[in-house]
Amino acid sequence: MHRIAIGTDHAGYELKEILKTHLEDQGHEVDDFGTDSPESVDYPDFIRPTAESVASGENELGIVLGGSGNGEAIVANKVAGIRCGLCWNETSARLTKEHNNANVISMGARMVTPEAAKSIVDTWLGAIYEGGRHQTRLDKIE
Repeated sequence: MHRIAIGTDHAGYELKEILKTHLEDQGHEVDDFGTDSPESVDYPDFIRPTAESVASGENELGIVLGGSGNGEAIVANKVAGIRCGLCWNETSARLTKEHNNANVISMGARMVTPEAAKSIVDTWLGAIYEGGRHQTRLDKIE
C-alpha cells in the first residue's frame, strides 16, 4: 500500500472526498492537503504543498485535482522532483506511469466522472514504469 498526498481547489473538492474514501478503502494512507469545502480558493495554495510532500518523500505519490486539471499539473510540475501527468482516461493514466514514471497525477473534476476518476487512479497505481530510454531522457530535463 502507498502513502498518497491529495490536494485540490474548490472545483475538485467533491471528487477529492470520493477518491480519498476509495483509496482508504483499498488500504492506502491518504494525506489530505485540502481544500476542505467547495468555497472558492486559489489552487496553487493547495497543489504546491501536495506536490512538495511527494518531492520531500513525506508521501510516495500524489493526486491533484481542479476543474480541468491543467493548472494543477502545471503547478505540481514546477516542484523539483515531480513528474505530474494530466490524466483523462485509463490509457493516459497507464502511459503516464509506464513511460514517464509519474509520481503525481492531475485530473479535472469537470472532465471526468467519479467512476472514471476511480478507474484512472487504480490504473495508474497498478501500472509499472518500463524504464529504459524514457528515464534517460527525463533525467536530462531540468
